[in-house]
Amino acid sequence: MRQIVLDTETTGLSAEAGDRIIEIGCVELFARKLTGNNKHWYLNPERDSHEDALKVHGISNEFLRDKPKFAAVVDELLEYVDGAEIIIHNAAFDIGFLNKELELLGRPPFTGHVARVIDSLAMAKEMFPGKRNSLDALCDRLEVDNSGRTLHGALLDAELLADVYINMTRGQDALLIDEVDAGVPGAILTRVDLRQFTLPVLLASEQEAAAHEEVLKQLDKASGGKTVWRQLAIAAVA
Repeated sequence: MRQIVLDTETTGLSAEAGDRIIEIGCVELFARKLTGNNKHWYLNPERDSHEDALKVHGISNEFLRDKPKFAAVVDELLEYVDGAEIIIHNAAFDIGFLNKELELLGRPPFTGHVARVIDSLAMAKEMFPGKRNSLDALCDRLEVDNSGRTLHGALLDAELLADVYINMTRGQDALLIDEVDAGVPGAILTRVDLRQFTLPVLLASEQEAAAHEEVLKQLDKASGGKTVWRQLAIAAVA
């Protein structure tokens, strides 16, 4: 599946109130690998950004004056995302703005052009209940280097989110281990695919099972009783 990690920057928080998109950044993944076929646009929103928005993205109104309007890039954007799976952090926000821009041009909604939209924020909330799940927080938790992110930027944020998403969805069945450090001059890199081995199953002891149950109770408490496994357990008993 071809995937596009997408992010936008806007003049404010409400597309319905007239705020517009000022930047779009897209990063392409194919077979979970970065392809380098990325897209990036600055756009003239035909209005000024709110003061609070300027503090977030730092893109001045003057800088955007000579940039193309959304109508000038829409065909290129839709052709680029056509049929792809789209990954967005807090998808409702970006999709809302994209749909409004398309509506102003008399075009169908954005979701009609793509295979589906994955909200990485919703995924993170399920994986890390009760924890902060902003992009910065996830970068810290998953050891993704975000040291260059002093302000929000659509392309940079899409690149960071691509790394975060790959880390969030990495499964053991695809685990590959490097036997040597690829950064060492003259080193020979050998890839070991663990799928060729039959690994023993080690069952938890009673003490380990009890400790695990205590962790589940704490997660359940932190999420206000909304953890999926508790709900399924209750439904099964009922």
